[in-house]
Amino acid sequence: MAMQITDASYDAIMGEGKPVIIDFWATWCGPCQMVGPMIDELASEYEGRIIVGKIDVDANQDIPIRYGIRNIPTILFFNAKGEMVKKLVGVQNKADLKKEAENLLA
Repeated sequence: MAMQITDASYDAIMGEGKPVIIDFWATWCGPCQMVGPMIDELASEYEGRIIVGKIDVDANQDIPIRYGIRNIPTILFFNAKGEMVKKLVGVQNKADLKKEAENLLA
């Protein structure tokens, strides 16, 4: 299960020195509901190697604003140094998400 990331917990999570995948979503967003289960599967598959989390854009607005999130779902991929290396907007398939996760570990 992907961890819930908040504006308050974001900096600590990013400071752990691991690659991070963040899904920006909202409860009312239909496409987000399609992506959510794939994000949870990634969290299980990459546990201990990649931090996989979700930010509810309705409850947390600072981090979405920081990254200019205008459409959801948006998935950001960060390397172990905390640098954003990929941004995917809209519904994605699991194969593409796994490919990007593997790129973080390469």
